Amino acid sequence: MPYSKGLRDLGDGIYAYLQPDGSWGYSNAGLVADSGESLLVDTLFDLHLTAEMLDAMRRAEPAARRIGTLVNTHANGDHCYGNQLVEGARVITSAATAAELEEVTPAMLHAMATAPPGDNPALAFFQQAFGAFDFSGIAVPPPDETFSGEATRWVGNKEIRLIEVGPAHTRGDVLVHVPADRTIFTGDILFIGGTPIVWEGPIDNWIRACERIAAMDLEHIVPGHGPLTDRDGVLAVGEYLAYIRDEARERYASGLSAREAAWDIPLGSYADWLDSERIVVNVATLYREFGDSAPPPSTVDLFAGMGAYAGR
Repeated sequence: MPYSKGLRDLGDGIYAYLQPDGSWGYSNAGLVADSGESLLVDTLFDLHLTAEMLDAMRRAEPAARRIGTLVNTHANGDHCYGNQLVEGARVITSAATAAELEEVTPAMLHAMATAPPGDNPALAFFQQAFGAFDFSGIAVPPPDETFSGEATRWVGNKEIRLIEVGPAHTRGDVLVHVPADRTIFTGDILFIGGTPIVWEGPIDNWIRACERIAAMDLEHIVPGHGPLTDRDGVLAVGEYLAYIRDEARERYASGLSAREAAWDIPLGSYADWLDSERIVVNVATLYREFGDSAPPPSTVDLFAGMGAYAGR
């Protein structure tokens, strides 16, 4: 199936909405419909993009004209900042995600996106990554329902399994599995063709999540970013994470700082993946896991570091 922007009908009431090229902020979403009911998996990074997606879904699927349930796979804004447009839906996410939603607000991103960058390297890189999005007018209401571990919901006669695999990418990452249709929506547990970013960790949780997906009987795997994928694509994400973990551990043991380690690790075949600068965040998170006594870098420091890495 070609990787192009828009809605993809995967059959039997299952849809994927894709946003190439899958880089910063260009996330995917999904729709499950049956017997006149529908469930939406994630919204997009701003109101314009979300409205465009919802319009495409309503044209393709009558059940999408009134979406009954919205599941947010995690707290990053590119998966929930359009929630207010899904009027009347019951919003469900993990309890950990609900808590994290309160920490980075659309107003904060709007201020950063519109501020003069001056000589601030963190702000300059932030605007390079997210300058295409409009964060004005966004208000993310709290979810109506939260869960921890696993939960089951129904859309018509379709069973939907919600599986919490975080903390990994964020604190409360959730997979949305539709067993009868051999379909899974992974949120940002999967970046396909792009570099995963480990905001939270532990990284081994994320690797186990990839192994869990790879062991399922699946026909359709919809990642959080990038094209639809298969078992090989899932395993490749886990292999990248294991590689960075092992390489970072060697450099931690040898006394390199997290910044020095990030710049020193050879990317090999992963250098072709989008957004390789995310290794700066990944190594910083790993060093925290390893017990590094240095104060952890702030988000501002991480964005400045990624900007420097990207521009080297």
